[in-house]
Amino acid sequence: MFDVIISGGGPTGMMLASELRLHGVDVLVLEKDAEPSQAVRSLGLHPRSIEIMDQRGLLDRFLAQGKQYPGVGRFAGIEKPLPENLDTAHGYILGIPQPVTDRLLAERAAELGAQIRRGCEVTGVEQDDDGVSVGIADGTQVRAKWVVGCDGGRSLVRRALGIGFPGDPATTEWIHSEIEVTTPPDELAAVVEEVRKTHRGFGVGPAGNGLYRAVVPAATVAEDRTVPPTLEELKTRLRAYAGTDFGVHSPRWLTRFSDATRLAEQYRAGRVFLAGDAAHVHPPLGGQGLNLGIQDSFNLGWKLAAEVNGWAPQGLLDTYHAERHPVARDVLTITRAQSELISPQPGPQAVRRLLAELMDFENVSRFLAERISSTGIRYDFGGGPELLGKRLRDIPLSRGRLYELTRDGRGLLLDQTGGLSVAGWTDRIDHVTDASGELDAPAVLLRPDGHVAWIGDDQDSLLRHLPVWFGAASGK
Repeated sequence: MFDVIISGGGPTGMMLASELRLHGVDVLVLEKDAEPSQAVRSLGLHPRSIEIMDQRGLLDRFLAQGKQYPGVGRFAGIEKPLPENLDTAHGYILGIPQPVTDRLLAERAAELGAQIRRGCEVTGVEQDDDGVSVGIADGTQVRAKWVVGCDGGRSLVRRALGIGFPGDPATTEWIHSEIEVTTPPDELAAVVEEVRKTHRGFGVGPAGNGLYRAVVPAATVAEDRTVPPTLEELKTRLRAYAGTDFGVHSPRWLTRFSDATRLAEQYRAGRVFLAGDAAHVHPPLGGQGLNLGIQDSFNLGWKLAAEVNGWAPQGLLDTYHAERHPVARDVLTITRAQSELISPQPGPQAVRRLLAELMDFENVSRFLAERISSTGIRYDFGGGPELLGKRLRDIPLSRGRLYELTRDGRGLLLDQTGGLSVAGWTDRIDHVTDASGELDAPAVLLRPDGHVAWIGDDQDSLLRHLPVWFGAASGK
């Protein structure tokens, strides 16, 4: 029996596998595709996801494969400068195609010892008091103490559990592709610029290696979205919007996406959890889908590891749904709003013009930037200072940087007083006595995901809060 089986080997599943392996959890990843997909469904990482990579020592790998786009905030295609002093050390978008992100996270999971089986499609999930049985398409069965469905918007795991997935069905669909073109680059760019004056959901641009990436509204919503569009369908839609198909040929891949918006009613059913697109689907505007899934895994990983390793306090696993469900609900709202604002209809265009003016106000710009970047998330830990419940950005210390101390995924007491102790919890929490001119607090207790669980300088107060997130003292 495995400790945890993860259904789905995309970025959400591989991030979760890595987080679990940091704590010695026995992990099996089952991925139905025999080879990694080359479809570029996501084009980059937002600041919070970049922070996560930095917290786990992975950022250099990603920076080497991506391109930084600093200083521009975008909402529904409206570009404005990012607000000054955004609460992050990584105030940029990292442009990196999803297949590269997938590969880097899969390599990390494998390095840490996760078992990864490709070409293994999950066909059934049944749980009992002792564990979960997972059926595979070849007729075999494996068991685990816990299962996490990271298997996408059509999640078999979610359906097997009978978890409701309410929301709004697709009303609009786009064709997304990577192809070669024969039209000269300058001529193509001029045509695209003209079309985008009235149709923001249209785009054709260089993707590298002589390829172009094209996005164009489809004629209708496909009855079966598992069937990919054809090259002829792409050509027809390009001609409808641009008057030319740009001589597109030799597609590397063709896929669809829509404005369907759905949110799972529960992220947990007994011994089974949902994460990533299995828990939420939404329009891709703003590029938040992949980022949201990675952040789901970052929240769940340490909690599930704590349960496997026997020190999780009562109710810890339920905080996954309590914390991440509202975050996804906000993302669904903001992506659906952007989807409406790219409509060429007069009403949405009027709202778009008004919003463009409002975004010149610092508070509006900051609100939108924090929502899209996920740097403004504050979990409800009860009353207290504003920092309580928020993640602490990377700050300089006398001995280096904060995030350099978070590589192992443990809790951290950053103590500027030098008078506190985590005796009894040293198997789970690192105690660092150091100072930073950018931390306006005597001491902070960070969960493994970097969110501030306690602020103060009183040892008795600290002792009351340690068990809330880190369980009973172990004597170590």
